[in-house]
Amino acid sequence: MIDDAEAQRTFHFGQMLLPDGWAQQVRMGVTDGLISFVIPGAAPQPGDARHAIGLPGMPNLHSHAFQRGMAGLAELRGPGDDSFWTWREIMYRFVDRIAPDQLRAVAALAYVEMLESGFTRVGEFHYLHHDPAGAAYADPAELSQAIFAAAADSGIALTHLPVFYAHAGFGGAAPTAGQRRFVHGIDSFAALLDAARVGASALPDAVVGIAPHSLRAVTADELAQLQPLAGTGPIHIHIAEQVKEVDDCVAWSGKRPVEWLLDHAAIDARWCLVHATHMTGAETRALARSGAVAGLCPITEANLGDGLFPAADFQAAGGRFGIGSDSNVLIDMTEELRLLEYGQRLFARSRNVMAAAPGRSTGQDLFEAALRGGAQALGMPSGLAVGHVADMVSLDANHPTLAGRPAGSLLDGLLFAAGRGAIDRVWRRGEVVVEGGRHVARDRVAARYRQALAALVA
Repeated sequence: MIDDAEAQRTFHFGQMLLPDGWAQQVRMGVTDGLISFVIPGAAPQPGDARHAIGLPGMPNLHSHAFQRGMAGLAELRGPGDDSFWTWREIMYRFVDRIAPDQLRAVAALAYVEMLESGFTRVGEFHYLHHDPAGAAYADPAELSQAIFAAAADSGIALTHLPVFYAHAGFGGAAPTAGQRRFVHGIDSFAALLDAARVGASALPDAVVGIAPHSLRAVTADELAQLQPLAGTGPIHIHIAEQVKEVDDCVAWSGKRPVEWLLDHAAIDARWCLVHATHMTGAETRALARSGAVAGLCPITEANLGDGLFPAADFQAAGGRFGIGSDSNVLIDMTEELRLLEYGQRLFARSRNVMAAAPGRSTGQDLFEAALRGGAQALGMPSGLAVGHVADMVSLDANHPTLAGRPAGSLLDGLLFAAGRGAIDRVWRRGEVVVEGGRHVARDRVAARYRQALAALVA
């Protein structure tokens, strides 16, 4: 056991985004992965690692890591209208073949790319549970173990969200053959959850929650039985992503998906409603009042043609949101936030839609809101403060787009102009995992990924 003095590292940032805003000349101590002190207005001391611009790492609240392997494979136009539903058939064919070691390789590259773009914790919405024939592995958490190994390979923080998936449609429709690797009953899911909690305990500051897949995949009775299994952990659910889903829910229940869920479950701050794209004004306001987080995935939602979340109305009602990379077709924290704002601009035919008030920086308001909402959704405290995990990002102050900018416009420059190219270093628990914009294990992880994909797409 090493003592605190030996475990402590010290940093000095010329400017740093703290929970109450930008601060100048910040000294920070990190002991055993946690922030031990934060002193704004302090001169650097001998031994401090010195950097110009510091940010907290961003949570990625929604990922299906295995889908990184099919990025770009679903862009061939079919004979009719393409949609989420036609994309899903391609995904089912891809998932039919993936083995545990291949899942680890694909997920590790996804997590490396997340870290390189400024994401430091991922919410893995994990619904791949069984072998290719649909049979249970001897270890019910075999494929979760592959995710844990990928998180260890990359160093990313993990909130693991095992998915309960039992049906192919509203009202308890029998699952299809393409869903055979996903399906559980309540008892077998509880066993999976127990095994996953044991496996995740080996990772530093890991969190385990649950994820009822969607109202299509879970009956009302099952949803009621699942909620106690979460304990104090987060609960995530896909909802109202596509118009067809809304129409099918109305045909089944007489209510829209978000409306039905708010009426039938005790939705509170532990919940994350992923997508929630298609809501009425009443649903939007009710979701905001619940304290739950809306999980927005702008790149994937655009790629699938889902539609636009009513972000301005939700924000005006006091709603909380975070961002996720979902299908991982493109992993880029800055692009998720930029596309979120640009989608709202195109819809409203206006600018700076997501700025909270006149005179506010749009980039900073977007970043801080996604930081708070993402941390809440993944079961962790938000921001760089004493006692929090030292997950940090530094920006390259020499990047042309950031040159000469005051602190108040740095995040505008990052999100709307420089993009991920301005991200220099990333630390997890105070340890460097990205340097010069490149993950320290990228070559090894990418080599394993290429080997896995050669077999999967052959």
